[in-house]
Parts: sequence; structure tokens; C-alpha cells
Amino acid sequence: MNNKKTKKIDEKKIDLKSVKSINKSIRSSVRKLKPILKGIVGKKVEIALRDLTFSDKRICKDIKKTISSAVANAENNYQYDIDRLIIKEAFCGKQITMKRFRPRAKGRAAPILKPYSNLTIILTEMKKVEAYGSKS
Repeated sequence: MNNKKTKKIDEKKIDLKSVKSINKSIRSSVRKLKPILKGIVGKKVEIALRDLTFSDKRICKDIKKTISSAVANAENNYQYDIDRLIIKEAFCGKQITMKRFRPRAKGRAAPILKPYSNLTIILTEMKKVEAYGSKS
């Protein structure tokens, strides 16, 4: 029994090395967010912010804000080195959908759906990997 308890504590220690930032109520659909988030996972924070800066998508501004918040959390709360941070996970989920109606011909109405999303960014500090030997 004691072994099981220590394993759970060890797993939590591994999770403590990550920094999370959540942005709720982003005015965009999950379908538009996912391709952008897939493109930044695994990259260094500097490179991801640069890519988002030069992207022509409207939603990139909110993603940049969330990443900057996660970097600030890492620096102020955990004293991580900003230059060694990478994006471990980036995912989004559905929230509410506002429903509006557009008047159409002959007294009909067409629905307009305005979806909202939640955005979660998880950062970790890049570990230094030592190379043993050389390929020559």
C-alpha cells in the first residue's frame, strides 16, 4: 500500500514542473482554433509568439495573450528561465453558443450561431540533453 501512495506523489511532482494558463470565453469556434494550436505545440515560446505575430488569423491575438500570461506565470510564480520554455500542450474546448436570428424573405428567420471557446496552454521547461559519443 505504501508503494502506491509514493507513486502518486511522484507523479504529482512531475506535473508541478508545468505552468498552465487558461483563457475562457474566446469568441471563436473550436474548429478555427485547433489548426493554429496544432502548429505551435512543441515549439519554443519565442518561436511560437513570432509565428502568431505574423499570422493573418484574427484569433492569433488571443492565443498570443494566453501564451504571454503563461510565460508571466512561469517567470513570477515558479522562477523558470523564459528562454528554455516550450509549449507542451495547447488545447481548446467548447463553451456556450449564442443564438441569434437573421430575418429572411417571406417572414422567415435564419439562425446565426456565435460559438465561444476555452483555451488552455501548458508550458514546461526544456531539459538539457547530454549527448554521449559522436556519430563520425
